[in-house]
Amino acid sequence: MPGWKFVTNHALVLCQIAQKPRITIRELSLILGITEKAIHRIITDLEADGYVTKIREGRRLRYRINPDLYLRDEMLQDKAVGDLLEMLGWKRRRKQIQ
Repeated sequence: MPGWKFVTNHALVLCQIAQKPRITIRELSLILGITEKAIHRIITDLEADGYVTKIREGRRLRYRINPDLYLRDEMLQDKAVGDLLEMLGWKRRRKQIQ
């Protein structure tokens, strides 16, 4: 869809990773309609700032998100990224008490 968007590509990538932790860069590219190179840069940004961690599982990667980090926008600094992801349909896994 041409024109402007309410949600950035970074947020869209993070949302897809939250929904499907074993998603590939190619799959992300096809779903979001942006290049694999752009997806790679976005994941690098998200990883550098601690929003995403890569975990190697054999030849594939699994991603883990940190839902407790705060959003980068000055007006939303008091909101956690997990709150945004929940609003976009992510189901937060609750930690089990042992």
